[in-house]
Amino acid sequence: MQSIYTPFDTLPKFLQDLFMSLIVAILFSLSLYLEYFGYTLNVLNSLAAISVFYLLLHVNRRTLIFSGFFIGLLWFYWIGFSFQYYNVAWMTPIVSLGFGVVYALFFGIISLSRHVVVRALIIMALTFAEPFDFNWMQFELLFVNSYFGIFKWQFALILTALVLFSMCKTPWKYTALLLLLAALSWHHPDKTLPNLNIKLVSMDLPQELKWQPYMREQILTYNFNAITDAIANHYDVVVLSESAFPLFLNHEPQLVEKLKHYAQNIVIVTGALEEVNHHNYNVTYIFNQSDVTIAKKMVLVPFGEYIPLPKFMREYVNKTFFDGASDYLSADTPTDITIKGITFRNAICYEATCEELYEGNPKYLIAMSNNAWFTPSIEPTLQKLLMQYYARKHNSIIFHAANMGGTGIIQ
Repeated sequence: MQSIYTPFDTLPKFLQDLFMSLIVAILFSLSLYLEYFGYTLNVLNSLAAISVFYLLLHVNRRTLIFSGFFIGLLWFYWIGFSFQYYNVAWMTPIVSLGFGVVYALFFGIISLSRHVVVRALIIMALTFAEPFDFNWMQFELLFVNSYFGIFKWQFALILTALVLFSMCKTPWKYTALLLLLAALSWHHPDKTLPNLNIKLVSMDLPQELKWQPYMREQILTYNFNAITDAIANHYDVVVLSESAFPLFLNHEPQLVEKLKHYAQNIVIVTGALEEVNHHNYNVTYIFNQSDVTIAKKMVLVPFGEYIPLPKFMREYVNKTFFDGASDYLSADTPTDITIKGITFRNAICYEATCEELYEGNPKYLIAMSNNAWFTPSIEPTLQKLLMQYYARKHNSIIFHAANMGGTGIIQ
C-alpha cells in the first residue's frame, strides 16, 4: 500500500492517526455542513469527495476506525435529541456516542484489507448496507452538490480511477483522469412541474408544544388560516406538514367535516394520526371535494416508529425508553394519489429518503415531515440532500412541506 506523507509525521503514531482521522471526517462531512450554512460549492465539494475516498483507500486501520467514529458523530449527533420527548433525555449523549461506535465499526470494515483494490470493493459493497434499517449514510451523497454523478456506476468509476491512480506508474496513472471525466454529470434530464398551483405550508412549532392540549386550538387556527389563505390566493392544492393535525383525525368527525367543507374550494393534503382497533398509523389525509383518502406510511423510522430488534428485546426497549408505546403499523405498498388527473406518490418524512418509495420512478411526490424532533441540528439539511439524491436518481420532483425546516420543491 502506498504511504501518505503528512505534516503530522513527527508526532507520536497515535496522534498522527487521530489527526488524520479528523481530516478524513471533515472532508467526508464538508458538503453537508457547507449546505447547512447555505453554501453550495460544487468545486470544493468535488475535490473534498475525491480526496476523502482516496484517503479511505490508503489510511491505516486505526485511522479508519477513528474516522468512522467522528463521521458518525458529525452526521448523526442529533438522533438522540428526540429522547428528551420520552422523558429519557439522559439517553441523548449515549445515543450520539452509540452512532459514533456503530460507524467506527462500519468504516472499520474497510480495514479488513490493506490492498486498494479490495478496499475499493468493500467501499462499493458498503453502499448497499443499512445498519439497523437506517439508510442515511449514503456515500454517493457526497456528490449531490458536485460535478460528479450520483449513480452507483459513476461511483464505481471514481473508485476505479482512484485505484488506477494508486497502482499505476507515471505517466499511465493519469489515464485514471479519463475515468473521472466519464463519471462527471454531463446531462440533467428536463423536468416539468405539474400544471397545478401547489401551496406548501411551512410550520415552526417546537416539538415540546406540538402535543400539548392547551396548544390544540392555536394549532387548528394556524392550519385553517393557511388553508384559507391558499384558497384566497387561488391555489389548487395546499400541503401541510406531517402530523400538522396532532391528533387521531378519524376520531374527530367535526374536524373532518370542516376540512371537507374547505375542500370544496381546494385540495387539502395534511398529516395526522389514525387509530384503528388499537393500532396506530402515521397517515396522510387527502381531502378532495367530498372524497377523503387516507394514505398510510409504508416505511417506518427505525427506533422512532418501530424497534428493529427481536420481539423480546423490542418489548423491553418500548417499555423502558418509550413509555410502553407500541410500534406503529405500516402499509404494505406506497400510495399514489391523483389530483386533477396528475398522479403523486405519498411520502411521510423518513420514507421520502428510502429507495422503496421510488419504485416505478414516480414523476411527482408529495412529502411531509416533522423535523421538530431534531432541531436545531443538521437533520433537515441531511434530509434535503437525501431527497435530492433520490429525486435525481429517479427523475422525480418532490413537493415537501415540513415543520421546523425543509419546506420546498426538490428536484
